[in-house]
Order: sequence, then C-alpha cells, then structure tokens
Amino acid sequence: MSSSGSTYGDIHRYEPARESTAAAIAIVLLTIIEVLFVFLFTYGLVSGWGLTDDGNMFLGGVLTVIFVDLAFILALYRKEFLPDVMIVKKRRRKWEDLYVREEQVDGETIGTDAWDTLKRAVYPYYKR
Repeated sequence: MSSSGSTYGDIHRYEPARESTAAAIAIVLLTIIEVLFVFLFTYGLVSGWGLTDDGNMFLGGVLTVIFVDLAFILALYRKEFLPDVMIVKKRRRKWEDLYVREEQVDGETIGTDAWDTLKRAVYPYYKR
C-alpha cells in the first residue's frame, strides 16, 4: 500500500508482515534452546567451571552460542513479524543538525580581522 502524501510523517509505503507459521515455530524452538543454554551457563558459573582454563573457554563458548541464538531469534522476528513501513521525513542539509536554533544557521560574529579569518578557516559555513 502506498500513499502520495508528501507532508512530514505521512506513510509512503506500508507492506504488512508475512507472519509465517514456520517462522513462529522456529522462534519457539530457538527460544527453548536459548533457555537451555542460559541454564547451562548459569550452572557452570555457579559450579565454578570458570576457575579452570578449559572450563573458562567452555563458558565463553556457551555465552557465544547464547548471543548468536538470540541474534537469530531477533532477525527472524524482525523479518517475519514486523511490517515494512517507510515514512516521509524532512530532508535536511548535512550541516543543518549542527545548530541548536534556527537563527544560528547563518553563523555568529565573534570578532573582527584575525578572528574572522580564523573562524572562516575553522568553520566553513560562516556567513559571507
């Protein structure tokens, strides 16, 4: 679905999520695996596996698997269950975000002669 509105905040394109059953089942299975690895990591941490060299590497590997599994869960959720929405944004010049207020867009006078030369050298958007 598209709209032809060009005002700020209008929805330009909206594509609903697919919401596939296979993705939902995969997310549930990955979540169960995630919980098992979290329990394994917690048990190993409480049992003192981290005090030996091999146990410390094993705990690091389990922690890696936990975060990779979480990344897959979030990627599947984002791709399958969140809609693709594009909104109209206000187009700005690259340097426009440097200013706090609109009246500062043209720059400020900080002095004369040497100070103006320094300001032009350091601050390229100085009002000429």
